[in-house]
Amino acid sequence: MEQQEYAVGATRVATGRPDGRTGGTGRRPTDALLAVREPAGGPAPEAVSGPRADAAPTRPAPEPGTASALSPDPGLLRLAHWFAAATPGTADDLCAASFGLYPARHLGAPAEAAPDADVSWWHGPTAHATAALRSREPRPVGGLRRARRDASALPVVRSGAKPGRPGRHRKPERTRPVPGAQDRSGQDLPIPAPAPPVADVSAPPLPAVDLPAAERRIAARLLLAHPLVTASGPHADGFPLIRRHRDWLVERFDALLGYRLVVGPWHARLCKAGLGPGAARRLEHPTTGAPFTPAGYAQLALALALLVDAPEQLPYGRLLDAMRAVAPGLAAGPADRAMALAALADWQVLGDLPAGGAGPADPAARAAVLTVDRELARAVPAGPPALADDAADLIRRAADAEPATAVRRLLAETPAVLDADLPEDRRAWLHEHRLSGPAALADFLGLETELRTEGVALLDPADELTDLVFPGAGPLPQAALLLLERLVEEVRPLPGETTTGGDVPIPDALIDGLLGDIADEYGLPARWRRDYLADRTALRRDALDLLHNLGLITPTPRGSRPPGWLLRPPAARYAPAPDFHPVPGTGRHSRPAPAGAREQRQA
Repeated sequence: MEQQEYAVGATRVATGRPDGRTGGTGRRPTDALLAVREPAGGPAPEAVSGPRADAAPTRPAPEPGTASALSPDPGLLRLAHWFAAATPGTADDLCAASFGLYPARHLGAPAEAAPDADVSWWHGPTAHATAALRSREPRPVGGLRRARRDASALPVVRSGAKPGRPGRHRKPERTRPVPGAQDRSGQDLPIPAPAPPVADVSAPPLPAVDLPAAERRIAARLLLAHPLVTASGPHADGFPLIRRHRDWLVERFDALLGYRLVVGPWHARLCKAGLGPGAARRLEHPTTGAPFTPAGYAQLALALALLVDAPEQLPYGRLLDAMRAVAPGLAAGPADRAMALAALADWQVLGDLPAGGAGPADPAARAAVLTVDRELARAVPAGPPALADDAADLIRRAADAEPATAVRRLLAETPAVLDADLPEDRRAWLHEHRLSGPAALADFLGLETELRTEGVALLDPADELTDLVFPGAGPLPQAALLLLERLVEEVRPLPGETTTGGDVPIPDALIDGLLGDIADEYGLPARWRRDYLADRTALRRDALDLLHNLGLITPTPRGSRPPGWLLRPPAARYAPAPDFHPVPGTGRHSRPAPAGAREQRQA
């Protein structure tokens, strides 16, 4: 019965257990445990829908040493074979459709001025800051990246500190001399009397803070950025807010985006839908950032197929043997298995992995016992693999929705929504609700709306509700920004010039020349990575990949000869200024300016 439920995408939520387990979502601080655990002799104060864990039938632990004792889920096993047969791009889309664990992605830095809605991105105001002068703080690793620091923010208590008291690692600050203190001469220091407060009659009164509304917005942003939140994970600070406002969040996510939100005692799961083919979303290694390959995705689905009904204590070697035994046709190397298991450990489905990778030869590593959280393993799949005929059908089914819901999903998850990319029915809905549709999401998530003739973008100036910050620190984001600036100056259409679909083709040689100039002018003085300076092909590949993931460029349609790239209208947001007659570059990779061109420009 359990396999059938999870094969069609159903998710069970179990209540707290009185056995004090320590694995998976059970690994949590003591205060969190006391906040949600059932009191002895009675039900939990907040009942959670779904069958109770203590009433669910338990499967006896299989005999150790037999890999065949682990029974795989048929739907996830079928999904693993689809991953293995997919191309890299299709595998990424299949992962978004079946798991829905991708974060939201938004541009920041609103335009310098708010123009009328009929202004084009190509010739409207920009949100530009010079790449060479821009600096950003490095983003923290885990936890709420930054609590909202305005008056409506909810204070986040960190490092075990009580509200109103310093943390245990901070020294108390002395604001005035204490009684009995002496100076170096031995004289008692006078204790000044506190000054009476002075009322500032000229200052306007502070607005009243709607604390519940601020809490709901923080919780909604956290779930959209991290669809799987646990009580003991890196985002545990926001988990109490999700539980406190779960009824409101469940209703709003369902009404606006058609997403199903499941909140249990130890985890919250926002089941996102797929984004359709070509969404440029991929899963990456949680530590190295290496992108998943189709074989890595296949090993991930295969491991999940075994873990949804595995015992809570599972020998590491036995899991590896079972993965090889149940699907011998799925060829995978140790790196693919290591990447899959690392992702499961990052989601807390598995406990700490032993050192040595996915295929350790050390018998001690194989005998290490993993802690399996079956609840989280069953919460990871979001798509219905049993209802689809093949991988393409699953991608289509996951992205299928009525026009209003489909457009809202794109607005909430992607950097910009262009009219040219939408089918006729969705384009008609966006034109009819051009103001009210994006405004509802902007209010729900705390974003800003940018309307242009080519489409709509929801911006996040705080750079919190996105997995890619642009512009950002580091050689690659800086090189991509500099390349984007110069591409816009070179190929931007003139006012009144029409373009097919709003995109502009980019000459392939222009990309190589501009990147060569950028590396010469900025890379050597800034001491960029040696591989980027020595291997311009790697710099080109990674810079174009970043701009593509942000929706600022797109590849030419399949079958175009020669294949190339198209510049998209939102790219003009990062132009230094509207300049329709740019000066040719001066680097050694640039084409020389025609004779007299500079003099004519200055005249």
